[in-house]
Amino acid sequence: MLRSHDQSLHQSTDQSTGLAEQSASISENGKQQLEAASLWQSWKTDLQTVIQRDPTISSQQAALFYSPGFQALVLHRLAYRLRCWGVPVLPRLVSQLNRFLTGIEIHPGAQIGRGVFIAHGMGVVIGETAIVGQGSVIYQDVTLGGTGKESGKRHPTLRDNVVVEAGAKVLGNIVIGNHVRIGAGSIVLRDVPDNSVVVGVPGRVIYRGNSSEQLTE
Repeated sequence: MLRSHDQSLHQSTDQSTGLAEQSASISENGKQQLEAASLWQSWKTDLQTVIQRDPTISSQQAALFYSPGFQALVLHRLAYRLRCWGVPVLPRLVSQLNRFLTGIEIHPGAQIGRGVFIAHGMGVVIGETAIVGQGSVIYQDVTLGGTGKESGKRHPTLRDNVVVEAGAKVLGNIVIGNHVRIGAGSIVLRDVPDNSVVVGVPGRVIYRGNSSEQLTE
């Protein structure tokens, strides 16, 4: 009787373990399907953004073939998703291909929101722990980089609707607020509050608006 009871307990435990593993597998598959759908939606938003913001791009076909900023975002979002899924080597290879084809270097770990527009794009560098908020605009030769060999979060965070003009450098683990405009050639090393204009080397705030203003329009 005891043996029979023990065997039934073992069988019940094995069945529970098997169901848990199966459930975890289904959950992981479902998560990947949701992420794939999110990737597709991000691509669609990027496409709509470049058509709206770039006067030289008037169609989806033109964006696909003639917009290096859009091409770079497509490849980066793929590399980022592969990295999130734990795929080895391939994310960095996609990133290097991206750099070769577009002249834009984005580390697979960088987090880029929807509706970001990279104008012209040549020479743009975005570091591994950088975060770029939705609706932001980045012009050519911009660097979102670090200041040394720090570990952990070491690149800037751009909140929503930030404009970084040509040649600007935003360096270190700093936060750039919503609706900020960074002037061409500026070097920004400190946090910047919302609704501000920053220029100079080092960057300094020359104007700060109120919450109703949108300086990046």
